[in-house]
Amino acid sequence: MMVILNSVDNLLEHIQGVQEDVISLSNDSLLKMSSYIEVNKLEVDDNISTALQYQDIITQQLTATMEAIQSMRSSIKVFSHAFENNENLAQDSMNKLQDKLNITLAEAKDKKNRFSGKTSQDEETDEIEFF
Repeated sequence: MMVILNSVDNLLEHIQGVQEDVISLSNDSLLKMSSYIEVNKLEVDDNISTALQYQDIITQQLTATMEAIQSMRSSIKVFSHAFENNENLAQDSMNKLQDKLNITLAEAKDKKNRFSGKTSQDEETDEIEFF
């Protein structure tokens, strides 16, 4: 059991590191695009505005995923500690871990739903709305 949880924790740690790198690249990309537009005094049309907003959404979604991963890793560590000290406590901790993981999944899905598929074009202003 512990070997599996340690493997899952290691995998989550790796994914979290990759996402941190991707967020950094995304932020650098956004800054470079904005700087290019400003330096060249380019007009930002609707497509560019939408693309810049999508870049921000990508970063927000990766951040939400990292929060879910960190929550899972914390729960795994609590369970691991309980397992090493007391089998009954470990069973109780496993039930709590399952509950926390279900809550984390629900929160992650909620954050995704707030951005993914929830952008809509306002017919009057033709701007993207975020919920």
